[in-house]
Amino acid sequence: MSLLDTRVPAVLLRTDRNPFHHGTLGAVRSLGRAGAEVHVVADPTGSPVRHSRYVRSMHVPPPPGASAQQVLAVLRRVAGRVGRPAVLIPLDDATAITAGRLRDDLAPSYLLPEMPATLPERVADKAELAAVCAAADVPHPLTLVPDSPRRATADAHRLGLPLVAKWSRPWLLPAGGGLRSTQLVHSARQAGELYARTAEAGSPLLLQEYLPPGADRDWFFHGYADRAGAVRAGGPGRKQLSWPRGAGLTAVGHWTPNPEVRELAERLTGELGYRGVFDLDFRRCGTTGRYHLLDFNPRPGAQFRLFADSAGLDVVRALHLDLTGRPLPAGDPVAGRSFVVENYAPFAALRTAPGGRELAWYARDDRAPGWAMWALWARHVSGRLRQRLVPAASPVPRPVPRAATSSLTDNEKASS
Repeated sequence: MSLLDTRVPAVLLRTDRNPFHHGTLGAVRSLGRAGAEVHVVADPTGSPVRHSRYVRSMHVPPPPGASAQQVLAVLRRVAGRVGRPAVLIPLDDATAITAGRLRDDLAPSYLLPEMPATLPERVADKAELAAVCAAADVPHPLTLVPDSPRRATADAHRLGLPLVAKWSRPWLLPAGGGLRSTQLVHSARQAGELYARTAEAGSPLLLQEYLPPGADRDWFFHGYADRAGAVRAGGPGRKQLSWPRGAGLTAVGHWTPNPEVRELAERLTGELGYRGVFDLDFRRCGTTGRYHLLDFNPRPGAQFRLFADSAGLDVVRALHLDLTGRPLPAGDPVAGRSFVVENYAPFAALRTAPGGRELAWYARDDRAPGWAMWALWARHVSGRLRQRLVPAASPVPRPVPRAATSSLTDNEKASS
């Protein structure tokens, strides 16, 4: 008998066009292996996910930056093709925020957790998060929101250098604009220059106290808050390796018991009345030892499959079970279990894992996405290498028209 109610399909939604988003594949496999029919609303171009045996169908997604009405129109079209109510699982912040606001409009075609419509947006907004943490007494790095370039330079001096610059609503950043959601700032002048691009970024600039990385300092917590508010499934994990190093996504993570991180996660979601899947990032201060919340993602984190317990429960399955009225099985944590993203940590993928391990891309029962990923990754890496090794072509000077030569000075004529 399947763990899930297999009469209820799942629809995965993502507008982010990153083809290397392994969390999407993790959700496809988790639900598909449990017998659910899985539909994916995401860009299929070059995506390894579309090769998974567990994908029933791919659907054209809304464009990046789509309005709520555009997202609603796409989801209604997909609902017509699916033909019966489905559990909706947003996989990026933009779609989680929009789905929260559209919950009433999406019913009864889609099942979503019940919580305040604006709560996903509130916790994903990095400026709002600072106030949320203060109200819940959860440590958070000192954060300032400058209102002018001059104030940005002054705030940089106040916080000390280096510091962290973040855009309050990173899902609004324009593609290809060169702006990063988070970056390290090394001078007050750089802070002022970033502030000058506020209109382009689409949301306020935040300047934040820098907590240096180090061994045993980067942690995360994935969980599911059920209809009663109890945190089920998931658990605390330690980031052993990130990509890029020291500041990026989890390339190697370990399920590691940490009562303090769990207590912070449960306190925060309880104070907020949050319901559904969430992913929290923490960094432990090397001076005080306190765990500071850096990010609250109102959707599954890419490495959520790390937390598959002894009963086979993870946060995505917990969501499906709870929304379809089924009980969640009581499993035990699998402390020591590891999760490895092969393209970012290939050597870690080759090592033995005494506590058990799951790879992001390779799976014996679903090999095609892994093969497709390596082919795509090879093209990606070779393209980046060509950009670095081949110098940009020098601009060819435009010839000076004969009629214009009389306007040159004697020195200019000599040099030409």
